[in-house]
Amino acid sequence: MSQLFSPLTLRGLTLRNRTVVAPMCQYSAQGGMANDWHFVHLGRFALGGFGLVILEATGVVPEGRISYADLGLWSDAQIAPLSRIVDFLHSQSAAAGIQLGHAGRKAATPVWWRGGFNETDEEKVEYGYETWLPVAPSAVAHSDKPEYQTPHALTVDEIKATVKAFADAAIRADKAGFDVVEIHGAHGYLISQFLSPLANHRTDAYGGSRENRMGFAIEVSAAVRAVWPADKPLFMRLSVTDGSPGGWGVEDSIALAHELDKIGVDAIHASSGGFEGYALKAQPLYQVPLAKALKDAGIKSIAVGLINEPKDAEAIIATGEADLVAFARGALEDPNWPIHAHHVLDGGGDAYDLWPKQARGRIKDKDRALGLRT
Repeated sequence: MSQLFSPLTLRGLTLRNRTVVAPMCQYSAQGGMANDWHFVHLGRFALGGFGLVILEATGVVPEGRISYADLGLWSDAQIAPLSRIVDFLHSQSAAAGIQLGHAGRKAATPVWWRGGFNETDEEKVEYGYETWLPVAPSAVAHSDKPEYQTPHALTVDEIKATVKAFADAAIRADKAGFDVVEIHGAHGYLISQFLSPLANHRTDAYGGSRENRMGFAIEVSAAVRAVWPADKPLFMRLSVTDGSPGGWGVEDSIALAHELDKIGVDAIHASSGGFEGYALKAQPLYQVPLAKALKDAGIKSIAVGLINEPKDAEAIIATGEADLVAFARGALEDPNWPIHAHHVLDGGGDAYDLWPKQARGRIKDKDRALGLRT
């Protein structure tokens, strides 16, 4: 069997294979509540054979959402619709994860696929439009583009309340049945803002030195780990490099990852960027070296970013560049990517086992009739 389709055990969770659906914002919720779109969108990845499906960035407080149409987990009322999704993922042998996040100064921005704040009055009512003043480490806007506001700089008491909000959301995630929590520390959102000198201009205990700037990420991780069951894995999504001049870099991420490892964070989901001036060129496998840098430093990692070919994904696992391989846009284009890759890498009758039981016999009969894959 290929390494990509071998199981992986993290704490008390065994994943059926090493393929992961990375969190992808859908901008389709109202009041932070999951709905039928999220159920179908996520359920198809379980049918397609992924080992772990991670839900989109989910606000731990209302003002932590990227847009008014993001998911939230600041209220017990939000547990039940998420639990429905988790139950279906489990029924198809996929593990369920949720990314808990706070957008910081990049909050209250337009619904991405609308291209701007162009809602009519009727649509504002229909879609549950909201707006608010974002918060951040410092009162510095992300950009001079009109969709970004100048945020309120968090007080120390507000920072502590935000840490607690992450922990409270993790408790709700456990009640919903999730197997994995991923803390969103990437892409220029709140934790990333604290880490990077590009956004963090504080002069107190949360700013200045790298150690100080790491404090918020460490406090959030420790608070979540304290309430998240000991047998369930905890991940952090991290921009391993800002990819911007004067920003956070790979060596910084390695230092942080070692501190997170002491707390009980089990893997780093290795991404990049989130600030103005991002210089990395998006191309196949372009972020894999970031995952490898963490692995080389003794940290479990998840590779992500334009990984498309089955043989490339297999090589990432087989050569030890990462422990898991994550897919976002590739999964959108082909929700059955793992099934198809399993046929490519392993072939034979056993490869059909990853198809749902309702389909595998039909697909095998079709392939036999056409002389394919058998």
